[in-house]
Amino acid sequence: MIVDDSAVVRQVVRQTLEADPAIQVIGVASDPLFAMAQMERAWPDVIVLDIEMPRMDGLTFLRRIMSEHPTPVVICSSLAENGAQASVNALAAGAVAVIAKPKVGVKQFLEDASQDLVGAVKAAARANTRRLSAGSLAARAVEPKLSADAVLPAPGLGTGAGTLRTTERIVAIGTSTGGTQALEAVLTRLPAVCPGLVVVQHMPERFTAMFAERLNGICRIEVREARDGDRVLPGRALIAPGGKHMMLSRSGAQYTVRVIDGPLVNRHRPSVDVLFRSCAKLAGRNAIGVIMTGMGDDGARGLLEMSEAGAYTVAEDESSCVVFGMPREAIRLGAARTVLPLERIAQAIMDGPPGAEARG
Repeated sequence: MIVDDSAVVRQVVRQTLEADPAIQVIGVASDPLFAMAQMERAWPDVIVLDIEMPRMDGLTFLRRIMSEHPTPVVICSSLAENGAQASVNALAAGAVAVIAKPKVGVKQFLEDASQDLVGAVKAAARANTRRLSAGSLAARAVEPKLSADAVLPAPGLGTGAGTLRTTERIVAIGTSTGGTQALEAVLTRLPAVCPGLVVVQHMPERFTAMFAERLNGICRIEVREARDGDRVLPGRALIAPGGKHMMLSRSGAQYTVRVIDGPLVNRHRPSVDVLFRSCAKLAGRNAIGVIMTGMGDDGARGLLEMSEAGAYTVAEDESSCVVFGMPREAIRLGAARTVLPLERIAQAIMDGPPGAEARG
């Protein structure tokens, strides 16, 4: 179902989607009220939704859908341009993907971005509607799939637990589609005094600052977008900026982060594998690695490297994932020492390995 007040957008999006034999457009509507009337007769698998519309705006409609009949929604709106607050609100309300269309040249943009749009709709159709509450699929053209080797050499013998002289614990979290509210569920459960956290959430540039600001307002811990050289401190979570890689760094016994440019790794920047590899090399057994809901396999190999370096590693279980991609790959590789539902991950972060004394 396509819901947009522009007749041109409705026509172009419909033609773009119907060009793929796997997609059927069952209806178009100029506003949410018209859409609801149609959806009562035939409910769609995916909704492509504008934000700014007459009679009822897209965010209000999105929240209503998620409360009454959770359905994967792809936001396609000019209000999402440049990481606008509307995008963060949409992801928090349950959108699986956000595609920012320009205010001018929309027809040409949609035609040029047809692969992104089709890919976003297909990905949304695979979302776990029982757990649908948030998402962040950064639609992109297919790029060469590089490993973390393109940014950071693999851990070698003598790295990790055996060479460390600090007892300070850190937590590394990686997530993607469905991760915005999954992170909210974890971070809001953490007490003000907790290990320092470094987080990669796959998001486009400019989205992460607003996302971090929103989390900071509802969490007991400090949450902020990471800057190069920031300290990793107890009670602080650093979110990797969209469009940049983030790596753990050390100066003596102090952990900091490096925020750098670099090639896409696993078609992502920031990449979870890059963060996890740096934690394996520099934190070893003093780290906890957590991989949560998301498409693809970014982070799976990095989590294995963390586990091999002595870290306690956790994967979100299938029942609570919006998309059981990244955790499934980590489990398949034997990278996760523990598999837990979302609501138990925060406690696992505080407790550390079952039956183990505090590391140090």
